[in-house]
Amino acid sequence: MSDIRKRVGRNGTTYQVRYPSKSSKTGYAYKSFATRKEALAFRDDSAARTIATPLSSEIRTVSQGVQKWLDVCEREGRNGREPVTRYTLSNYEYRAAIINSYAWNKELHELTKPDIIQFRSWLLEHHSRDVANKVLTSFHSMIKELMGRGVLASDMAEGVTVTASSRYDEPVVIPTEHEIQQLLAAADRLANSPNLTIQKAWTKYRPMLYLAVDSGMRPQEYLVLGKSSIKATGVEVQRALDGGGTRISVTKTRAGRRFIDLSQDTLEMVRHYAEHHAIANPHDLVFPTSTGQWQSVRNWRSRGFAAVCEEAGLMVTGTEGRKKIKAEIQTL
Repeated sequence: MSDIRKRVGRNGTTYQVRYPSKSSKTGYAYKSFATRKEALAFRDDSAARTIATPLSSEIRTVSQGVQKWLDVCEREGRNGREPVTRYTLSNYEYRAAIINSYAWNKELHELTKPDIIQFRSWLLEHHSRDVANKVLTSFHSMIKELMGRGVLASDMAEGVTVTASSRYDEPVVIPTEHEIQQLLAAADRLANSPNLTIQKAWTKYRPMLYLAVDSGMRPQEYLVLGKSSIKATGVEVQRALDGGGTRISVTKTRAGRRFIDLSQDTLEMVRHYAEHHAIANPHDLVFPTSTGQWQSVRNWRSRGFAAVCEEAGLMVTGTEGRKKIKAEIQTL
C-alpha cells in the first residue's frame, strides 16, 4: 500500500511517497517530490510501481548493469552484431568508469527519468559536452540491452540526451566533382615536381589520393591496404587502422569487408607503386613508411592532403580566435 506524507523542513515543503519495495529491508522505499501533484502521479502510476520491483536477482546496481553491458559488447556483440574491437571496448570501459564514479543512491531498477536528468547535469558539470553525450549514449545502450534481457521493465533514460554539436560549428565542406579534378591535377603536378623531395613524397601520395577518390575508402582503410588485397579489377577491403591508429585490425563492421572495383588507371597506379616502390614490410602494406610501418592518419592529412589542397588552391581561409588560419576541405 502506497501513501503520501507531507514534510516541512528547512528547504520548504515536500511530499514523500512511501511505496512497497522488495529491495528494502523494511519492505518500503521512499521518494520525495516538490509538489503534491507529482507525488500523486508517482503513487498512481503502475509503471512506477513496477520499476520499483527488481526483475533480476543478479543485476541490482548500476555498476552490475554496466558490467553486464561490457561483457555483452566484448563477448557476444549487441543486437546480433559482432563483438566490438579492443579499442572500442577500451572506450566503453572509460565511459563505464565515469558512470560508476557517479553517486547512485538507488538500485538500477528504482531509477526514474528525473534521476537520469540529474545524472546528465552531473556529467555536464564535470565533463565536456562531447564526453557527456558519449557517456549518456552508452548508459542508454546499457538500459536497452538490459530491457531486452528482461532485467529492466522500462527505459527510464528515454529522451534524455546531450546535443554534442553546436550551432556555431563550422559546416563540413565536401569537395565537388570539379574540386576533385583540381585535387588530382595538383597531385599530378606534385608527383612531377622539379623538387626531388616533393617528387619522392608524391610518388606515394599520388596513388593514395587516386585510390581514395576512386574507391571511397576511409584513410584508416587505404593506409593499411595489403598488397595481397590488390586483385584483377579492384581491391579487397579486409582491415583498417584501429581507432587510435596503434594497430591494424579488422574493419569496424562485417559490411566494411568488401570488394571495390577500380578504374584501370587507378588500379595500375596502385599496383605499380606496390611492386616497384613499396619497401618490404612485415604487414604486407602497399603504402608503408620508410621503416616498414603504416602511416598515421594525422601525418597523411597534414603532409599529404593539406599540401595537395594548397597546390590546388582549395584551402579555406578563416579565423580561430584572433588568429588567421587555413584549413583544407574535407579529408578524403
